Amino acid sequence: MSDLHLTPKGDYGKLYDITPASAGWSYVGFGLYRLKPGDQVAEHTAETEVILVLVEGKAEITAGGQSFGEMGARLSVFEKKPPHALYVPGRTDWSAQATTDCVLAVCAAPAIGDYPVTRLGPEGIESMQRGQGANTRFINNIAMEGRDVASSLLVTEVFTPQGNWSSYPSHRHDVDDYPNITYLEETYYHRLNPAQGFGVQRVYTEDGSLDETMAVKDGDVVLVPKGHHPCGAPYGYEMYYLNVMAGPLRKWRFVNDPDHDWIYQRDLR
Repeated sequence: MSDLHLTPKGDYGKLYDITPASAGWSYVGFGLYRLKPGDQVAEHTAETEVILVLVEGKAEITAGGQSFGEMGARLSVFEKKPPHALYVPGRTDWSAQATTDCVLAVCAAPAIGDYPVTRLGPEGIESMQRGQGANTRFINNIAMEGRDVASSLLVTEVFTPQGNWSSYPSHRHDVDDYPNITYLEETYYHRLNPAQGFGVQRVYTEDGSLDETMAVKDGDVVLVPKGHHPCGAPYGYEMYYLNVMAGPLRKWRFVNDPDHDWIYQRDLR
């Protein structure tokens, strides 16, 4: 298996604990808990800021001494409702107690600003369609740069219908050259419906020094340190992924693969 393709550690508890050190990069961290009713978890953010995303289920959330009550609205991610989410700044304690079966994502990046604990969703989350034809997908923008709610983190959800492609045409954001392109590390947390399905993700550079094609299953994570990173959902299975991005600048600027840029230019017309 590719070093970029990770699988969950067990069925319950903390299934992922990805840090910049474990990923071999500098900015993005990603944690994921799968909890049963009554399970409790607590963390201190230290030098990172985090966005908690209730992927599925409900939990009582406390952060920075504030109780946010029961958060979460969808029992299945494929209900496609905008998620409940919470921003937690650096040097802050947070805790969660599951009230139903629950999947809680912990999206992390360096805390370089001064932002307060803030509820980010479902209110305020922009939902939109992107692409056309077999490139159509549906987006929940949890914390992209249009929302001034974090100092480093960019977080979004994408739903890709069966038979469609996503993160496509192929694009990369791996050079710090704003405004032309920004350097952003990225994780993909994948889910499939029905759960026994699979999707395909390729991560590659134009010079061929990196070229990995992975069959991702329900619950897998893919690391994108550089290069292009398109995904495909086979017929019969819809794909969800939660993206976490961060780099030296909280801006998303990308460059398309020159071989496939004609698709992007056509779709703009």
